[in-house]
Amino acid sequence: MQPFSLFAPAKVNLALHVLGRRADGYHDLDSIVAFADVGDRLTFTPADEFAITVSGPFASALPQSADNIIANSWAAAQAIAARRGRALPAAAVHLEKNLPVASGIGGGSANAAAALKGFLRLAGIDGIDDEVIAAGLRIGADVPVCLAGVPCRMQGVGERITPLAGFAPLRAILVNPLVAVSTPAVFGALALEKGQGFGTAIADARDPALWRNDLAAPAIALAPVIGDVLHRLATSPGITRAFMSGSGATSVGLLADDSATPDLDPRWWTARTVLG
Repeated sequence: MQPFSLFAPAKVNLALHVLGRRADGYHDLDSIVAFADVGDRLTFTPADEFAITVSGPFASALPQSADNIIANSWAAAQAIAARRGRALPAAAVHLEKNLPVASGIGGGSANAAAALKGFLRLAGIDGIDDEVIAAGLRIGADVPVCLAGVPCRMQGVGERITPLAGFAPLRAILVNPLVAVSTPAVFGALALEKGQGFGTAIADARDPALWRNDLAAPAIALAPVIGDVLHRLATSPGITRAFMSGSGATSVGLLADDSATPDLDPRWWTARTVLG
């Protein structure tokens, strides 16, 4: 086996409607998702035993438990390979961590999806079928959409994915104030009882004027700097729309053209990108 690398792109929620909390405790969502051309990278190298190493600008911010995301993908790939009579050789995985941690742009889920794809490739298994998607969902709710890696509408807890044909690429800037936001804490701040409804579904998957992020208000309550980021983006010339992605703290400004230069704090993490 020759070493190979897989890109794990940032996932951006262009819309994130919370419909309510289900009886099983999970939240029912309706979301429009696209992927950036910035992200993390995983490199797979032959080894005597499975191992994970990490580098990159956000390696030190990665909690030790984050290794479990890749380890869980390894275990899932082993199970799939065994059921299909395939051998999964040992490999050393190196994660280049370029995305902020706990930032609402699916870094962990993208890493898990790339890891699962890489391990299955090592076992000689190509393609993403229902068994692989189900394994991804058990690792994390956003893993199936990251396995798809295309603009789509994501519904339920993340298991219902509908690709959006004809999606026009969007120029954007991603801005994170380098404040980690806990996804469970943001959902918890909604204070929904099991079985309680909340918001309405996306009325038109092609009309951004009808989109919202129902997690923005609770995220801002937990990390007020998100509101500052959104205000600066929304009031900057050349920004056509400003919104928060996922459960935060990353906000997104859609750019009319590449000349837009929003007034941002130089201490914040920023990345110009194209969403598609």
